[in-house]
Amino acid sequence: MKFGPVPLAEAAGLIAAHAVRADDTVLRKGQAISPEVVARFEAAGLSEVVAARLEAGDIGEDEAARDLARHLAGDGVEPAVPFTGRCNLHAEWAGVLRLASDAVDAVNAVDEAITVATLPPFRPVAAGEMVATVKIIPYAVPGTLLGRARQAAPSAPIAVAPYRLTRVGVVSTLLPGLKDATVDKTLRTLARRLAPTGAGIVAERRVAHTSVAVADALSALVETDGAEIAVIFGASAIADRRDVIPSGIEAAGGRVDHLGMPVDPGNLLLVGALGGVPVIGAPGCARSPKENGFDWILHRLLAGLAVTRADIVALGVGGLLTEIVSRPQPRAGGASAEEGAEEDA
Repeated sequence: MKFGPVPLAEAAGLIAAHAVRADDTVLRKGQAISPEVVARFEAAGLSEVVAARLEAGDIGEDEAARDLARHLAGDGVEPAVPFTGRCNLHAEWAGVLRLASDAVDAVNAVDEAITVATLPPFRPVAAGEMVATVKIIPYAVPGTLLGRARQAAPSAPIAVAPYRLTRVGVVSTLLPGLKDATVDKTLRTLARRLAPTGAGIVAERRVAHTSVAVADALSALVETDGAEIAVIFGASAIADRRDVIPSGIEAAGGRVDHLGMPVDPGNLLLVGALGGVPVIGAPGCARSPKENGFDWILHRLLAGLAVTRADIVALGVGGLLTEIVSRPQPRAGGASAEEGAEEDA
């Protein structure tokens, strides 16, 4: 593509590089220059314009953006109509954004003329939400360059995993000083968290803060209530793998996959399973409606995505979130049982 000042007599059919106004005639940036516009500009006394001239093998910005967007779009992602060299990609359904980040980086490394921007990986998205955008910087790119960008991402690296699990069971353990109102509020907060995903609480059980009680309640949620995912809110934060909640999961015949997470608030989260049913030992901050590490794990599991130890330990970069109101001074001593249930765990 050639770019620069062009005599008006040679400008017809080229692309205006910048907006130009002369008398009552306006030529918009990126607009094709017509013979009528040339005549009006000449009558207004203009002698040249800055324009772009496509060469053999060049692909216009909109076509290039659309082509690359279609190549990058995977399941659950739909490219929109391109405009001014930009093609936005939108989620076709609610779910969790899945990205092959290396592939996106590789496309961006091909040439400064081609750019791709996305939301963060594993971001919960709503149907219709924009998840990525392709922007071609100049007015056209060589077809060979577009081909290199496509080759840099051999498979569709941008997709939305739909929410699959809808039946959530909850166990709340109780200690003296923990009010029923606190548990009720926790359940309402969880229900609001679940609403955008299409999931809901199908059963909730309140039991003593003992491993035996946790085991019995967890088994009942899965075997009797048909829960597809279980969340355990402890009256006291999980302090060790031998603590009440992890011991209760194992006593029910389940397993503990990982305890602890490099996300704050949310450090003391537990991930495990009972049979094929995922189990989350919720940190205390999950009682707050503000975003915390619990949200990150909950949405992945609801979308049917595995959450491994490697996944969790990779969350540290970007895992320092804002403080929550219920924990103004992290790890302050002297909390009551009810305060302990509310602290970041």
